[in-house]
Amino acid sequence: MTQMDGRTVLVTGGTGGIGKETARGLARLGARVVVVGRDARRAAEAAEELRHTTGNGQVHALTADLSRQRDVRRLAGEVAERHGELHVLLNNAGANPPSRILTEDGVETAFAVNVLAPYLLTTLLLPILRHSAPARVVNITGGVPRGRIDPANLQAERSFAGWLTDTQYNRSKLALMAMSRTFAELEPPGGVTVNVGYPGHAYTPMNKASGIGSYPVLARPIVPLLRVLMPRVWGDLEKPARNGIRLAADPTFEGLTGTYLDIKGRTAGWPATTADPDVRAAVWEACEKLTSGDRHPGTPG
Repeated sequence: MTQMDGRTVLVTGGTGGIGKETARGLARLGARVVVVGRDARRAAEAAEELRHTTGNGQVHALTADLSRQRDVRRLAGEVAERHGELHVLLNNAGANPPSRILTEDGVETAFAVNVLAPYLLTTLLLPILRHSAPARVVNITGGVPRGRIDPANLQAERSFAGWLTDTQYNRSKLALMAMSRTFAELEPPGGVTVNVGYPGHAYTPMNKASGIGSYPVLARPIVPLLRVLMPRVWGDLEKPARNGIRLAADPTFEGLTGTYLDIKGRTAGWPATTADPDVRAAVWEACEKLTSGDRHPGTPG
């Protein structure tokens, strides 16, 4: 894997879990890394710890609550103002709320953080990414990469959690993948690539904080046992971070777009629901509408 000296990377959700481990790996490769977290103190502490453990003094921190569109817009402005260039945007931050909770923008929280925030932040940062090209957008998915996206239930209007793998978190991560495919197709070749990596399961701060309502109905009786097993089975964060690091830094992916890496780091076929043209159109239209009409410049109409 190539060194990343002189390249600037923004990692959302970079103050803990997979995001922090991904930031660590990229800092070790020599990148200038900007980690984004909701809490200013925690973000500053994470940046300091990463500088110390990697020996890379170019690790910085920014603060934003990605469930708030005003914060996403402020973050994009600060990145452009403070850094002037951006070679990799790694959308890693996620949310798995215990029930259907609306944000201050009136959007269901999982959809707001897992789909709208990557869409809006990428759209707002396109000018600086294109200026810095070749540049990469890496979106980290999650949950179980199968199932169905219901265009009438994007914000859990009909149901929040199903019996098996059908949860709002899982659906929102599938919607992220559908959005990413459309974004990749709209971007002109040779400039900004958009790819998706699946990290697999990991014991992260988000998982620790997830309420029982965020689990499938049939899994809820064994949630206490799962919480005991998670640190032992999924406590290693280095492995789940590998796909994000590869998609951000590996020269193999230079110029490749619309690629999906599975849990084993292989280029894999996308979940079937993300190829459905009606589903993709519904997700894309929701992204535009729910972000007050912010549109990718390649969107027709």
